[in-house]
Amino acid sequence: MQTEIDEIKEVFKQHNDAVINTVDKLPQAGSERHYYRINTTDKTFIATYGANIKENEAFIYFSYHFKKKNLSTPEIFYVSDDKKIYVQEDFGDTSLLDRLETNGFTDEVYTLYKKSLTALALLQVKGDTGLDYNKCLTNASFGKQAIMADLLYFKYYFLDALRRPYDKQKLIDDFEALSNYLSHTEYKFFMFRDFQSRNIMVTQDEEVHFIDYQGGMKGAPQYDVASLLSQARANLSEDWKQRLLEDYMDAFEKTIDNQIDREVFRSQYNGYVLIRMLQVLGAYGFRGLFERKAHFLTSIPLALENLKGFFNTQSIGIAVPEFKKVLSICISDEVIQEFTNVKATADTPLVVKINSFSYLKTGYPKDETKNGGGFVFDCRGILNPGRIEEFKTQSGQDKAVKDYLEQQTKMPDLLNSIYNIVDISVEDYIKRGFENLEINFGCTGGQHRSVYAADAVARHLKNKFGVKIEVSHNNKENWLMPQTPEGA
Repeated sequence: MQTEIDEIKEVFKQHNDAVINTVDKLPQAGSERHYYRINTTDKTFIATYGANIKENEAFIYFSYHFKKKNLSTPEIFYVSDDKKIYVQEDFGDTSLLDRLETNGFTDEVYTLYKKSLTALALLQVKGDTGLDYNKCLTNASFGKQAIMADLLYFKYYFLDALRRPYDKQKLIDDFEALSNYLSHTEYKFFMFRDFQSRNIMVTQDEEVHFIDYQGGMKGAPQYDVASLLSQARANLSEDWKQRLLEDYMDAFEKTIDNQIDREVFRSQYNGYVLIRMLQVLGAYGFRGLFERKAHFLTSIPLALENLKGFFNTQSIGIAVPEFKKVLSICISDEVIQEFTNVKATADTPLVVKINSFSYLKTGYPKDETKNGGGFVFDCRGILNPGRIEEFKTQSGQDKAVKDYLEQQTKMPDLLNSIYNIVDISVEDYIKRGFENLEINFGCTGGQHRSVYAADAVARHLKNKFGVKIEVSHNNKENWLMPQTPEGA
């Protein structure tokens, strides 16, 4: 069966004579699309492989339209006949979020945010002109129905999962009132829909460029600004948020060549901040509480703290009493604590020892600690990269093998299940002052699957709990390694 990489190479070669040196799989985000970087001698490209043809068509159409207007979006170079693959301009690996997390709240980062909002105003207004909204992935416009959908997403996937009492009919009535209020906005242009710092790329010349706008539609410009400034992960200060909102309104007025009623604009902006926060909580609830994906669970406390800060300081300009009651439940100390991870400190005695081993050659690692025992996970149910010729002299620490395990096997599903099981013990052991926990991963040769899994769980526990980790690959001396040519 032809792999995604083979298909990407074939599409590229149909349009470009440049020799492909490598095709590297990029980390996958929340979507089902797969991204690859094509490296040639002189240039790099980004290839996207997606099975959702309508989603691909929306992105490709928007990109062609925006590029004609010289907006801050990538050029699409090649598209496969079946539209599963498209090759686009490469803006590098550095997002605005990366710059913020690396440099902190500096003047340079503030300038990048301001540039992003100025470019956003241009995209919203100029991109709207002549755009065929029938090409949108879902709704053509973000009106009452779409706002209600976001509110109900929050209700079903986060609020109801809390199992706290509230008046369901009164809440729906408040949702209706709020969606009516926000849908009657004076301005409607192109709405990015997922305008957040991960989707803003910063190039070496300090210019900003946008990606992942395939969910765009016609809507209120305030929504995108709210998406960026209220992003929980970025955790912008209130001072930055207010100054950047003023910067955006300046840029927006300049772009439409007219003044706006800033008081009304701010009021509706606050409403969209709230909608965006709740939509994000719904997404975290769905991915974390229902799909049991650990990364999303760890994001919930920060999102709740973000909501709490908004709830205590801002007004949305409309009376919604049951809604406010529900929000006060969500931001209570009890609920926030329910989702807050226990964190190890320098004084925490727990050391988690993680081993990979070979069932054939080394057998189960012996636990020498006084607690004794822990977990043993059998990875042999996962397709074995060691049976593929090119992987035989590589290990679970090599990129090609990792890509194979992430893309071609059920290893991600196995790991998500392991995270859910192991996290319970690690949290409990930290609270109770235990000193040792051992987690073992076995596979046939102890070289590929078990090694990858051991390293992945080590990263997960370090990031989530900050606990001390010791990793050992017990069969490393028997790994099949590339042979050194004679005379080298």
